[in-house]
Amino acid sequence: MTLLLAGDIGGTKTILRLSEIADSPGISETSEAQTLRNIYEETFHSQDFPDLVPIVQQFLVKAKSATPQKACFAIAGPVVHNTAKLTNLAWYLDSERLQQELGIGSVSLINDFAAVGYGIFGLNSKHLVTLQPGKPKHDAPIAIIGAGTGLGQGFLIKQGEHYQVFPSEGGHADFAARNELEFRLMKYLLDKHDIQRVSVERVVSGMGIISIYQFLRDQKVAVESPDIAHIVRTWEQEAGKFEKSVDPAATIGTAALQKRDRLSEQTMQLFVEIYGAEAGNLAIKLLPYGGLYIAGGIAPKILPLMQEGSFLLNFTQKGRMRSLLEEIPIYIILNQQVGLIGAALYASRL
Repeated sequence: MTLLLAGDIGGTKTILRLSEIADSPGISETSEAQTLRNIYEETFHSQDFPDLVPIVQQFLVKAKSATPQKACFAIAGPVVHNTAKLTNLAWYLDSERLQQELGIGSVSLINDFAAVGYGIFGLNSKHLVTLQPGKPKHDAPIAIIGAGTGLGQGFLIKQGEHYQVFPSEGGHADFAARNELEFRLMKYLLDKHDIQRVSVERVVSGMGIISIYQFLRDQKVAVESPDIAHIVRTWEQEAGKFEKSVDPAATIGTAALQKRDRLSEQTMQLFVEIYGAEAGNLAIKLLPYGGLYIAGGIAPKILPLMQEGSFLLNFTQKGRMRSLLEEIPIYIILNQQVGLIGAALYASRL
């Protein structure tokens, strides 16, 4: 067995997991994942440490573990030539330095959304909800999209016996308004933020949920409830702070699920429609008959809203291309540690 260290490195928290995998796994990603066994896991507050090295050292002591042979760290931010500078931390990570200081034979850094791409092969039916069965095709491209803090996008292509993950910055493409309401939303965001363009991430993300709510509130589409108004106002007053004391997006989503606030319901309805349309935009470019996987923290939390029909309706609403999109399998990922699974599987190939 080979000892692996996987990490999910973010500005707020760092999650480390120790795993082992068979030395002679099968040739497919799925067979590799089936031999992966988790040994120990712990979460650390990133801001409490000056660098990743002391976190790993402390982790291995607590795990009472020998030094892993291989490690892969999924980074919330761009990775260039196995180096990364975290956006919200004064950390500069370099795989060669980490190898030397930690004594690990092979270390790699990958983007956190790329890790999700590798991690889908470690999921089983309990970790997935099928939105559209489609007509899966062997060896076809696979697409991933995920709304959370931002909007991640990527795709996988079969390369010989394995898939290779290609991360993307598709979340920063232009928001494509499709009707009068969405054009008004776009103008609202342009004026509010004094910007020249609106990215789709500004709408399809946790930040986007708040933006849609503010737009509908200011348009007086429905009466604002006092409790949600207080949370949103508190969040607005804390603008510029790294850590907020409230989470309006979660509050709005919960209120919509419970059908106790009309403005929240309309917010989430519009959010799901635009999310479905953007997923359809990605799918129509890639034709991912190997599956389109919806990752990120938002979809599992609003699962009934994702399943009620408007996501799929807007996903397939592409004119003459509708029949093509109806054949693409669509899955929602429920396992929020898919990135850790992917980091471990990537480490096993080093």
